[in-house]
Amino acid sequence: MSSATGTSTVQQPLNYRGGSRVQPADGGQLEDVFEPATGRVLCKLPCSGEKEVDLAVQSAKAAFKIWSQMSGMERCRVMLEAARIIREQRDEIATMETINNGKSIFEARVDIDISWQCLEYYAGLAGSLAGEHIQLPGGSFGYTRREPLGVCVGIGAWNYPFQIACWKSGPALACGNAMVFKPSPFTPISAVKLAEIFTEAGVPKGLFNVVQGGAATGQFLCHHPDVAKISFTGSVPTGMKIMEMAAKGIKPVTLELGGKSPLIIFSDADLENAVKGALMANFLTQGEVCCNGTRVFVERKILDTFTKEVVKRTQKIKIGDPLLEDTRMGALINRPHLNRVQGFIKQAKEQGAEVLCGGDLYVPDDPKLKNGYYMRPCVLGNCKDDMTCVKEEIFGPVMAILPFDTEEEVVERANATKFGLAGGVFTRDIQKAHRVVAALKAGMCFINNYNISPVELPFGGYKSSGFGRENGRAAIEYYSQLKTVCVEMGDVESVF
Repeated sequence: MSSATGTSTVQQPLNYRGGSRVQPADGGQLEDVFEPATGRVLCKLPCSGEKEVDLAVQSAKAAFKIWSQMSGMERCRVMLEAARIIREQRDEIATMETINNGKSIFEARVDIDISWQCLEYYAGLAGSLAGEHIQLPGGSFGYTRREPLGVCVGIGAWNYPFQIACWKSGPALACGNAMVFKPSPFTPISAVKLAEIFTEAGVPKGLFNVVQGGAATGQFLCHHPDVAKISFTGSVPTGMKIMEMAAKGIKPVTLELGGKSPLIIFSDADLENAVKGALMANFLTQGEVCCNGTRVFVERKILDTFTKEVVKRTQKIKIGDPLLEDTRMGALINRPHLNRVQGFIKQAKEQGAEVLCGGDLYVPDDPKLKNGYYMRPCVLGNCKDDMTCVKEEIFGPVMAILPFDTEEEVVERANATKFGLAGGVFTRDIQKAHRVVAALKAGMCFINNYNISPVELPFGGYKSSGFGRENGRAAIEYYSQLKTVCVEMGDVESVF
């Protein structure tokens, strides 16, 4: 792809099956794929039908027979090679991601680094997968085997297209599974690059296939009788539908869904770090991050000081061409989503919130960017817990600041949500920090930082934010199954 905004087109097929790019065998429906920075159409995406989904699953099933019989160390070597290729092609992949997603190239490079680190991490675990030996009376014994599931389906989101594909395929492949991956139809481009990299690294052809499409394609995947597991990242309503479809086939699911996470700033916090943490918790990837700490609870005695500093820093965020090195906020994913975020801000004002900065559309000076999907990052003051902007996931660059007085009060308010993906606390009091995160009903908590994603740590939610875990050793349990073997070393004692 071109490395200049507004000049790229996509010519090659975006499905991947049996070790090469292919046009889908059926489907027919075409979806426009946009470049968020300019509003240009990058390509027309053919959605995969039932026949193409079946071909992809059968291809993965054949590759699974080979891959699952390889030793963990053999799989490790192939995955390390894939990680090496990603590292080598980092800038090219990051550029591809920025053109299709709209985030700054600075951030996209970090995403690609996390991606190869993920594959490297699970490559290291592949050779360590083992069961245990249990001694039984009379010299008999039992043992367990950790075995792969089969063909796993990964359904990705548009905010971290390449990284999510790695987060799902890394543990899946390490455990000996095959995967059919469906990216978001908004960001179909980089997952196919990952498929090519896996093939180049030496996986059996068909081990990682890509099918493209929207809800209908996802339904064909979820209902397919040869699919053993589904891992989905996206919205709560779609997650519920996937769970319903999986239930019909008794298929296990991992769901990484939405959030409306609390970030709690105590008055004894290091103010500089707390301000930086609040910006990181709200404005990465144009605010389109599921675990963002969008409800910023600030202890009343530092409310004015904190708010003033956050507003000052927010107004300095450089918006514009995401491929420029000094850009720190690019374009939102598409026009309907930008309009949706604008609608939340309008409603917030109607309900009594005060826009302290931003929230309006931004039109860059560069004429080629005039139809892009830009807005200024927004900070809302005078917020109340019952406002829509405080209760619902906006998924845009909108921070809501809420004052609090006591620890007990803020914990209760922080937990008063259907979501439970993440939470954070800034304080110098280490006992208070641990006490508060222990009380937060959220799966990923931060103390004196926010929105860092080490691949060594499990990631996932409580409540309506989903279940199952990605990253860390914990993910291995969600891509494998345990077999128990009981061995009798004596004679059978029969009651008959």
